[in-house]
Amino acid sequence: MVMDEPLDFEKEEGPLLPAPCPAKRKKVIGLDDLLLDYFETGKDKLKVKAARSRHAPRGYGSDDENTNVRENEITFCKIFEDCEEKIIAKELDARDDVPPWGQQIFDCQKAPSNLCSMGVENCQLLQSFCASEHPDFDLEIQQGEGFLEGMLMDGWLLKLVHIGGSVEDSITSWTLTKLLYSSDKKLQASATDFWDSILSLDEDNKLLVNLWYFPSYSVLKCAMLSYGYLFETPGTKASTSESATAGLFRTNSSCVGPPHNIIAWLRVVSACCKIRKVRSIFSPSEAEQLLVIVISLLLDRGLEGLLLILGDCLNSCISYFNTSEWESSCVVVAESITQRVSIDLNCLRIVDCITAITRTNKHSKFLRSQLALQLLKINFGLKVGNVEKMLKLVTSINVKEKELLMDNLLFSSDAFRDKTMIVDTWRNYLCNCSTQIGFRNWSLYAPK
Repeated sequence: MVMDEPLDFEKEEGPLLPAPCPAKRKKVIGLDDLLLDYFETGKDKLKVKAARSRHAPRGYGSDDENTNVRENEITFCKIFEDCEEKIIAKELDARDDVPPWGQQIFDCQKAPSNLCSMGVENCQLLQSFCASEHPDFDLEIQQGEGFLEGMLMDGWLLKLVHIGGSVEDSITSWTLTKLLYSSDKKLQASATDFWDSILSLDEDNKLLVNLWYFPSYSVLKCAMLSYGYLFETPGTKASTSESATAGLFRTNSSCVGPPHNIIAWLRVVSACCKIRKVRSIFSPSEAEQLLVIVISLLLDRGLEGLLLILGDCLNSCISYFNTSEWESSCVVVAESITQRVSIDLNCLRIVDCITAITRTNKHSKFLRSQLALQLLKINFGLKVGNVEKMLKLVTSINVKEKELLMDNLLFSSDAFRDKTMIVDTWRNYLCNCSTQIGFRNWSLYAPK
């Protein structure tokens, strides 16, 4: 063998070991592709046919029979799906029988009546200011309400009142008119600040300035009438329906409430109630009507952003009554509220709002208790009812069909804390409520 000659295995054309086969790439098939292929190729029909042929006696299978079976299966599946959709839709719509809260509290606004000029430009305060401080002041050019409005918005009118220590009736009446009816927001806010200041008390619980004109109930009521407020009259009781829900979209009309001056109205009512120890501006019956109005405003969906102002006014109105007046006045207020509120989420809205935004004192607790009692009496059609009788009626109802107010009735008043039998009976009833509601359907009854 010549050394330069190739070896035997080097003469072979191919390698000794076979070359590895190229790896096959797996095709990724999605679920949608499988389903599409499944229905296009008719594999489901073949599967049904094969299953039918295995279980059917020999000699009796036919293509027509398999086709009929498949059609029956398709029909059955459609019926089943329709029934399932109806059941699901019924469960989802179970809360539709609970209407949303909200009632129409304001109707179309009216132009204020009997707003005559008080001759405020000729008041003694303004004349003395111009004569003593500015003898060369040209009153002929600056006369009129425009000049006083500028002084009011700039704060000069309030400074003059504090310097003089008193305020004339023409000034107070004029500023109150601007507060209640002015469409100028800055002028309205300045008049409100003016009244907040002159109705403030010093450290000795005395008014900072001497005044003899106070906002009367008749003036405040006339303002609410011009705002379109629906007072208690036959047929006034609004329902939670399209008219109430439409309150969210009433801002396009300038003549429909809630009015722009309602904030100023609430603030001046609150300020008047806070000085009860110094001056009783309202009688107990008038204070009752004001409290009913403030509570009713909680049902206007257009006033949801004013809960803080409503809460402050509500607390002031409740605190206006002394202990001897409150027991009888509270019952009157609760009865008046129940006459105009619907027995649905509206009554729960009022009780919940009073619970949330009022101070936890005996007056507010008694009000919640009386409201719950009066609402339950109307709900059950009782003319006279006590707590024991009411409790028996409530524990006999189906919790899936009735709204419950007994918690506020029993636990918002100290009168029932010592009556352990009543409280224990109610607690046992609440424990047994779970047996009346399906485990999977708790959310359906949460609004109730």
